[in-house]
Amino acid sequence: MSFDRMIRKIIEMKNPTVVGLDPKLDYVPEFIKEKAYAEHGSGFEGAAAALLEFNKGLIDAIYDVVPAVKPQAAYYEMYGWQGVKALYDTIEYAKSKGMFVILDGKRNDIGATMEAYSAAYLGSTALKDGKSEAFGADALTVNGYLGTDGIKPALEICKAQDKGIFVLVKTSNPSSGELQDKHIGDKTIYETMGDMCEQWGAETVGEYGYSAVGAVVGATYPEQLAEMRAKLPHTFFLVPGYGAQGGGAEGVAKAFDSKGLGAVVNSSRAVMCAYQKTNRDEKEYAAAARDEVIRMREDITQYLPQLMG
Repeated sequence: MSFDRMIRKIIEMKNPTVVGLDPKLDYVPEFIKEKAYAEHGSGFEGAAAALLEFNKGLIDAIYDVVPAVKPQAAYYEMYGWQGVKALYDTIEYAKSKGMFVILDGKRNDIGATMEAYSAAYLGSTALKDGKSEAFGADALTVNGYLGTDGIKPALEICKAQDKGIFVLVKTSNPSSGELQDKHIGDKTIYETMGDMCEQWGAETVGEYGYSAVGAVVGATYPEQLAEMRAKLPHTFFLVPGYGAQGGGAEGVAKAFDSKGLGAVVNSSRAVMCAYQKTNRDEKEYAAAARDEVIRMREDITQYLPQLMG
């Protein structure tokens, strides 16, 4: 299964983290923007060129120490079709460097529409001369609150093409409890969704004991992380909320199993903007990002058992 590939990279690098590539122009150094604007103009094309150049510099700096990246689709879509092309190019570039790519799209629909989303981001599209991948991500975040109808099309592609999905279970935002903490009988909604992840992934468990259906469980709620880890033994976690959103390394450790596996922790802004936070020269933005991902790795792994390998 797809997550076996990521887990192998986590073990190899001794690093259970993923870098979120959620760029805005405010994060991009001036020298990159000036070059992009000079070559492509100051509209969407220039903006997209700047984002892509920024991403490539980050990827070049971290690909040998971080197993995965997680581009968030919205940060590209807001720059028009040019931004969407930058998303495609970012995915392609990260994969060329051997990185596992989680596309953060949080897609949610049923029937033929979810089949189309799944084909677009995970699978392939039928063309005159055969099938081709539109984006080619290794995994996709999805919203499971439409039930099985919204998951099955993606799961079929996961089975056929060695891909994975991360279902929203307990999200990191402050208001998540307004719905997710409500009870259905004696279970919370997020616990019920977690149980569904276990059921959906039951036929896709890989060599490390985790299925192709993962769960998004936020670092900002460590008690729920521990609860879900105990109750979802075959569900791999994507953990947002570390760093800028307030999630700490000791709390994040509750997402992992006894072998130091079972989760990958995301950091976005803290890595992309590391040069700004540390007042380094903007031309050192990639080096600052590398320093931050190494710091993050050491911060998190100090609380984990030795990664299996």
